[in-house]
Amino acid sequence: MDDLPISVMGSNFKLNADPLSGEEDSDSTETRVGISHVRSASFHSRSGSSTPRNRQISPTHSPRLPPSRFGSFDKFSSDVQHASSFSGLNIFGLLSDHSSDKFKVDKRVKKRAGTVWYQRKRIKGILLLILLAGLFFFVNWVMLLRLQEQDDRIQQYDANAVNSNPEYSGNVSSSRISVQGKRKASRNKWPKGNYGRLLALAAHALAEGESKPEPKDLWQEPVVASSAWKPCADKRNLEPIERNIGYIMVTANGGMNQQRVAVCNAVVLARLLNSTLVVPRFLYSSVWKDVSQFSDIYQEDHFINYMNPDIHIMKELPDNLRSLDLEAIGSVVTDADITKEAMPRFYLKNILPILIKNKVVHFLGFGNRLAFDPLSFELQRLRCRCNFHALRFVPKIQETGALILQRLRQKEGYPGPLDKHLVGSYAESTIKEKKARSTKSSKYLSVHLRFEIDMVAHSLCEFGGGKEEKEELEAYRAVHFPALSLLQKTTKLPSPEDLRSEGLCPLTPEEAVLMLAALGFKRKTKIFVAGSQIYGGSTRLTALTSLYPNLVTKEKLLSTTELEPFKNFSSQLAALDFIGCTASDAFAMTDSGSQLSSLVSGYRIYYGGGRMPTIRPNKRRLASIFSRNNTIEWRIFEIRVRKAVRQTKHVLTRPRGRSVYRYPRCKECMCWTG
Repeated sequence: MDDLPISVMGSNFKLNADPLSGEEDSDSTETRVGISHVRSASFHSRSGSSTPRNRQISPTHSPRLPPSRFGSFDKFSSDVQHASSFSGLNIFGLLSDHSSDKFKVDKRVKKRAGTVWYQRKRIKGILLLILLAGLFFFVNWVMLLRLQEQDDRIQQYDANAVNSNPEYSGNVSSSRISVQGKRKASRNKWPKGNYGRLLALAAHALAEGESKPEPKDLWQEPVVASSAWKPCADKRNLEPIERNIGYIMVTANGGMNQQRVAVCNAVVLARLLNSTLVVPRFLYSSVWKDVSQFSDIYQEDHFINYMNPDIHIMKELPDNLRSLDLEAIGSVVTDADITKEAMPRFYLKNILPILIKNKVVHFLGFGNRLAFDPLSFELQRLRCRCNFHALRFVPKIQETGALILQRLRQKEGYPGPLDKHLVGSYAESTIKEKKARSTKSSKYLSVHLRFEIDMVAHSLCEFGGGKEEKEELEAYRAVHFPALSLLQKTTKLPSPEDLRSEGLCPLTPEEAVLMLAALGFKRKTKIFVAGSQIYGGSTRLTALTSLYPNLVTKEKLLSTTELEPFKNFSSQLAALDFIGCTASDAFAMTDSGSQLSSLVSGYRIYYGGGRMPTIRPNKRRLASIFSRNNTIEWRIFEIRVRKAVRQTKHVLTRPRGRSVYRYPRCKECMCWTG
């Protein structure tokens, strides 16, 4: 049998004898003596011997014993068991079994402890999720409660507006209910027009912003750059026409603004073709339903006399030409015969031969049919001269326009910088008393809401009215825009969503008021609204009147008696809007493509001297901002809207091909003095 080393209290044992041989190892006696010695030492250690503790023999310091051999297995077992009981150790497999059992117990304990730890962590995670969910619902509840309070505040604003302005009492409350009901019924049908949340935030911001100062550039243009341009279209370099080839007749279509553009184009055309211009006439429109003629809106004699050095103008055709059947001889030219913004060479090639042959050409439905470029310097200046100098409103319109300005300004001491160009000698009537000249100015903002039914129908956009709105606009297009209606049926056109994202839809009244609130106009600001024949009626103006109770129209400023001479004359009423918007301290347009907005902004640039700011919305960028209606915060909304509008205030010279009526900053119309 192999030797097995055994250590007992520092003593070494070896077993190399056969336990069944019965022979005793010669060293057994020495082994027993050693064990007896160890026991004796242990006994003395436990019996409290007088030997000092630090000198007592401990098991770890027992003397080393020489190796021994046991001749008998029984004796070895008894001795080993005795020694084992003394030392507390097991021999052979006993030691390993004990360690294995202990390892298994430790493993089970660790596993049980890990299970308990995981369960505790799991419970903590579940409790944390429950806490977060509860916090989320609590925050939502607080926000909804706040929005509800703000909506209640808007309704209170309506009540205040009715109490402070009895004229509003007819439809404000019922309109508010109608708007809310309609919005609730067609919530899913408003593509990007359900602005209840933003309107509530705007109301809250206006209520809190009364004590805050307005943005510095709110009522200003970039003065240094814009004031460097001075009017100079009145300077003449044209030589008088030597010979008269024939006569030009023009019957302009559209409203007052389209007619004004047509008159200016006719003046340039008469000079281009060396012909005499007959005072233009205005075509009756089934949309505007106005029978007004040139002399009902503009001072005819001033127009003839002012333009006389440049072209000849007559009130009627000569007798020998008046009796001609112009259509039969081929002298009638319609808009269908001329492309939009046709070049001067088109008229020289196609119209001049007719004029030479028949001595007269009648442009029927003449509108925007003359290009801005390429055009000679003097002809371009002639167009500006006609628009800014030759066309003056008749005294009836000037007097009523001056009355509107007086009531808008209230405490105004001086006429505005444009008053004398708009209302002539009636500018002095805007001063209540001579001693009021030192009175501080009262500013007002003008807004042109181009949201009439013709604009809405022609845009092909949707504005939240659902199926009823769609059917109504389709019926209107079929009557007034048959070509567009046919195109809509035969061609796949961009969807309303695409049109809106591209900035091709006019701003709704709700979008307009949100833009004004974001720009920083205070709730007390007096606002003059032009184009008050809003599609949808007074219901669509509810958002404006709720947030800005000092909102007025010409119908609110004038009494029934004062308004009576203009009743059923939409072009003359448009002239009053033109005066109110052009003379305002700041002008905001909602559709940069409208003729009134273009003419008003250009007039303010030409005569404003850099003191007449115009707000031109970038509709594409605004559409992107409004599309985040459900998530955007008011402060972020303000920053983005102001940035989108501020970029349009840059002072730029007229881009090539663009309208001189809207961009008169060019060498043909204005002089650069910087």
